[in-house]
Amino acid sequence: MNHRVAFIAAPLFTLAYGVIRIVDGFDGSRGPGLAWTVGHLAFLVALVMFAVTFKHMWQLAGRDKVTTVLAVTGITGIVAICLQFVIDIVVGFMSVDHAAMGVLFTRIQSVPGVSFAVYDVGPFLFYLGQLAVVVRLATMRRVKGWVPALVLVNMALPFVDKDLIPVGAVFLFVAFAHIAGQVNTTRPVPAPAR
Repeated sequence: MNHRVAFIAAPLFTLAYGVIRIVDGFDGSRGPGLAWTVGHLAFLVALVMFAVTFKHMWQLAGRDKVTTVLAVTGITGIVAICLQFVIDIVVGFMSVDHAAMGVLFTRIQSVPGVSFAVYDVGPFLFYLGQLAVVVRLATMRRVKGWVPALVLVNMALPFVDKDLIPVGAVFLFVAFAHIAGQVNTTRPVPAPAR
């Protein structure tokens, strides 16, 4: 896959998810239904694109050990979020209404380790890894210093209000468009000879 496609698609599918999420809440609750499913599928596509961006940011950083650890951390978080969103989709299909979803979510999250790995801690590894890799690229002067700031704004806005996910995605789009250009014009540093 062309890396530029991933850098553009990841924030755009995140934007789509955020907008669909808002629309899904117009009736006072989110899920189950078409908007719930389509929104979650959109973010699953975004996560696949994010995994591709990690690969290319890792290459841009020179494939060193530190960036490898950071990228693996981020991809581990992607796996956790993918599991969360697959669970959400399945729960949506199995539920007749929003209340029934709540019952199923409670059952699933009561399974030992699930809440910790899939909901509480695992997903944060994605955001931590993404920010850390972008900061590393900035300290290596592979990307501009403002790029990590935009990535951080994208991460912070949903903590203020999840309805700000689309706004954050716009910031991420600007940051990723810049990184895509750098990946396109900068030769990755080869890995050290063994």
